[in-house]
Amino acid sequence: MKLLVTGAWQATPEQLQQLHVMGHEVILQPQESEPLGFSCENVEGTICNDLFLVHPIEKFTHLRYIQLTSAGFDRVPMDYVAKQKIEIHNARGVYSAPMAEFAIAGVLQLYKQAEFFRENQRRHHWQKNREIKELSNKTVLVIGCGSVGTECAKRFQAFGCKVFGVDLIPRFDNHFQTIRDLTELDNFVQVADIVVLTLPLTDETRGLFNRQRIAQLKADAVLVNIARGAVIDQAALVQHLDRLGGAVLDVFEEEPLPKDSPLWDASNVILTPHNSFVGDGNFQRLSNLILRNLESCSK
Repeated sequence: MKLLVTGAWQATPEQLQQLHVMGHEVILQPQESEPLGFSCENVEGTICNDLFLVHPIEKFTHLRYIQLTSAGFDRVPMDYVAKQKIEIHNARGVYSAPMAEFAIAGVLQLYKQAEFFRENQRRHHWQKNREIKELSNKTVLVIGCGSVGTECAKRFQAFGCKVFGVDLIPRFDNHFQTIRDLTELDNFVQVADIVVLTLPLTDETRGLFNRQRIAQLKADAVLVNIARGAVIDQAALVQHLDRLGGAVLDVFEEEPLPKDSPLWDASNVILTPHNSFVGDGNFQRLSNLILRNLESCSK
């Protein structure tokens, strides 16, 4: 297979040689956003991330295999992929552990008043804080119970939380008290101390946390978004922040987040630049997945 490998996967020389041994003719494109120095018509497979945001997929007339380095499919025209019967894989499971750790870390920063103590440390100021919360016995709602959501559930469960799930496809999983259909979301939103969004961005989930749903959140609830920014009505969230326990936000409707966004200065917001997926084990997990999928494709 003539395989286009973009810079989304920083393959080592040894890994590129492994692809060659597997029978693939590798074409390298370090930057997906730059003009392609080859004919798209010759490409039969690709390992990429944002490639089709820049280069129309229709130009790849012989394409039959796509391996994404991202967990989401929202950067690919999936209707076209299905119509052309192109085999496609995402990076399911690669980033789940660091994202789940990020969710836990963000909530703990808010619960344990980390900013308060850090500021006092900077000032060399000795002052106790009696407003510390514990995770034990808190009710956690995970919305989107795939790989990332399940890893979140495992970790919150380990802290003694009661973890409930809501998903497009309910199932049994012993890391959750129960996983219910998305249509039952409102029943759980009203009782959750912590709400974690890990679901994919689709027509059904876009704006899922609108003004009405955010208003249903308990006072002092913490909202965590490691899904996609467009799942939340950001303006509505800003209006409700004062009554909430806070928000842990890694994704936003507009990225980079505009400098004049009030979220930057909100005292009860943990804000990061779409960084929750980063972890030192990612490259090995991604490489193993890519090579395993290609081996199956070659059989």
